[in-house]
Amino acid sequence: MPIPLVNSVASWFLKKRIHQMELFIKYPHEVQHELLRNLLSKAKNTEIGRKYNFSEIKNQSQFAGRVPIQKYEDYEACIERSRQGENNIFWPTPIKWFAKSSGTTSAKSKFIPVSEDSLEDCHYNAGKDLLCMYLNNNPQSQLFTGKSLRLGGSKEIYKNNGTAYGDLSAILIANMPFWAEFSSTPSNEVSLMNDWEVKMQAIVNETIKENVTSLAGVPSWMLVLLNNILETSGKENLFEVWPNLEVYFHGGVSFDPYAPQYQKILPKEDFRFYEIYNASEGFFACQDQNDSKELLLMLDYGIYYEFIPMDSYGTENEKAIPLAEVETGKNYAVVITTNAGLWRYKIGDTVKFTSTNPYRIKVTGRTKHHINAFGEELIIENAEEALKKTSLVTNCEIVDYTAAPIFMEGKEKGAHEWIIEFKNPPKDFEKFKHELDSALQEVNSDYEAKRYNNMTLNMPKIHQAREKLFYDWLKKNDKLGGQHKIPRLSNSRDYVEELLGMNS
Repeated sequence: MPIPLVNSVASWFLKKRIHQMELFIKYPHEVQHELLRNLLSKAKNTEIGRKYNFSEIKNQSQFAGRVPIQKYEDYEACIERSRQGENNIFWPTPIKWFAKSSGTTSAKSKFIPVSEDSLEDCHYNAGKDLLCMYLNNNPQSQLFTGKSLRLGGSKEIYKNNGTAYGDLSAILIANMPFWAEFSSTPSNEVSLMNDWEVKMQAIVNETIKENVTSLAGVPSWMLVLLNNILETSGKENLFEVWPNLEVYFHGGVSFDPYAPQYQKILPKEDFRFYEIYNASEGFFACQDQNDSKELLLMLDYGIYYEFIPMDSYGTENEKAIPLAEVETGKNYAVVITTNAGLWRYKIGDTVKFTSTNPYRIKVTGRTKHHINAFGEELIIENAEEALKKTSLVTNCEIVDYTAAPIFMEGKEKGAHEWIIEFKNPPKDFEKFKHELDSALQEVNSDYEAKRYNNMTLNMPKIHQAREKLFYDWLKKNDKLGGQHKIPRLSNSRDYVEELLGMNS
């Protein structure tokens, strides 16, 4: 398709979709209520719909009173039946795809159902909307003059029946219309390779010759690829390889630890970074403004939202509230009901609202990814902010990290133990340790209270990881590529002990 025609079609779609977004921004609660009614109506004759009498539920309070909040373990038996070919269990249309997620707190695989409705109305619509918002904010964009470099996972077929599973990115690539491949690189064949290290070199060989105008993928794995591109090409920065590169759409992990490294290899001031918030369970939010760290919550993708205040999470007083009751600045666990048959499902993420008109959020971490061994309630958001401050003060660059508690023994106080891999290590590790401790106290008053006069917590203990320690750990655990992430914070010492054993 000629470029001017592509731009005309994109412009038409943009105007149409921006109007629809304005609708849910102006009437968020009405859109969410209508969406819930539609989900209940569609699934009323499923097994779960009959169990909870969906046909009798008229409003949100009845829904919350009748349907219990679920976690993956509560769903597992139903999902396994669905994978064996049973239909109409939790969604009325057959589900042929399952997004495989190993999770980040357990080696056990999760298989998240992906329906035709969620593919079309959620994931693919989100991809279009992201482009709409970017083009609306950057009318001079030449995005369609080249290709998008996408970095996805691998695809595997579940052997016993007609259902299939793989990384969500692989499912999306495998189901895209044939014309979408023409605007993307690498080819589907390379994108869906299973062997990560073989695939990496194949991606380098294929994409280095293309006119790449955008990047899309998880920051950690994308950085590995881009450094390989520079090494293979012998270039200093990516604009020498792809002069028309203008935007990187990223998500999956916090971008903050990687920002300095990306700015070095993408040194143009007008280069754009756009964040997205998606998971195997759905696409939830995306950046709708240039140079912003706030994400617009997308309210018309077939996902109904509820939120559990983290100060009551896991207690007898735990209660999910609808969107209309959230407040800015508070930490919430996300609960979703979706057009793939997840009903009041805890996804394990935490967010804070930065605005309620429109509803914009920041992802703050995971419900299980924090350290709270001593009442310090250290979340990933705190860790990322403190490490960023410390890196600037000590002039170093961090590649990866993880942290866990050192539990009290006898009269000895507790502490936090960090393993950090540096690209450029600090010259003075003692200074780095003190600066990190001070920064953590600045961003977390509970940590500060526990550190006061070493009352509960001693100074943190920090280990410098050898080069590629975390990469080797992921490889050993068959977690290279795709959606796999380093577990940042944990209340258990399992990850730290294993990594320390490999750090030689």
